[in-house]
Amino acid sequence: MPRPTWKGYLKLSLVSCPVALYPATSSRDRISFNIMNRNTGTRTRYLVVDSETGEPVEPEDRVRGYEISKNNYVFVEDEEIDSVKIESTHTIDIDNFVARKEVDEIYLDSPYYLAPDGKVGEDAFLVIREAMHQKQMVGIARVVISRRERMVLIEPRGKGLLATTLRSANEVRSEAAYFEGISDMELPDEMLAIAKDIIARKTAEFDPKKFIDRYEQALRELIESKRSGQPVHVEKAPEPRPTANLMDALRRSLEREPAAPTARTRGRRSAAEPATATRRRRGNGKAAARRAS
Repeated sequence: MPRPTWKGYLKLSLVSCPVALYPATSSRDRISFNIMNRNTGTRTRYLVVDSETGEPVEPEDRVRGYEISKNNYVFVEDEEIDSVKIESTHTIDIDNFVARKEVDEIYLDSPYYLAPDGKVGEDAFLVIREAMHQKQMVGIARVVISRRERMVLIEPRGKGLLATTLRSANEVRSEAAYFEGISDMELPDEMLAIAKDIIARKTAEFDPKKFIDRYEQALRELIESKRSGQPVHVEKAPEPRPTANLMDALRRSLEREPAAPTARTRGRRSAAEPATATRRRRGNGKAAARRAS
């Protein structure tokens, strides 16, 4: 399990409990390259140099500067930055609750798992999580991560909470400038009907495990070819062209897609599915109905 990004307290009004934030995603398995010296075969390194003299600046001589006017800077030491403490530096205080559907997906940024930090106060964590689950609401709070205060959306996930940092309003560009040139033409009903049929035939459950990064896969094949001394052969994927005859393309697309499953075939239980699982689901449904009543 990765080390926590942040530790502090989760707070709801006067209720608080120690928690830790853990990154929910990882890019560790992505291919990464080093910049090499072609002539020596060794890795390069970057130097911090003085913009006037061109001389390297040693780490102990580097300092952060904030430009207050042209070529006029205020030096700020790391220790001085670290001394700035506000409430959200150590506390995730839930300011308010909103319906999840009210949060536009474009504001979602980076996800973190929020879990109790030890057993002390775990009961408070569970109460907050379960109350949010039963009310079907998500919390909006603030937290300082990497020397920046971020808004976070907090929602129940499994036995814990998911905290997703939110972009601020000035970080999200308005779509108007990009979409204003799109016309409002009236579309033929037949074209729409065929397009909707194609969508129905291609409808499936979301399964990220089926996604394979084909670009990275091609990179690995290229690297393996060079490692083994084999000739590098990269197939160029064909590029699509703008559709000349839209109706003809829609009809041919419909012909190549398998028919969508009917309600009967969707409802038919797979032979591989245990009958006990069906009975269990039915039982859970009755229990849920009794709780609802």
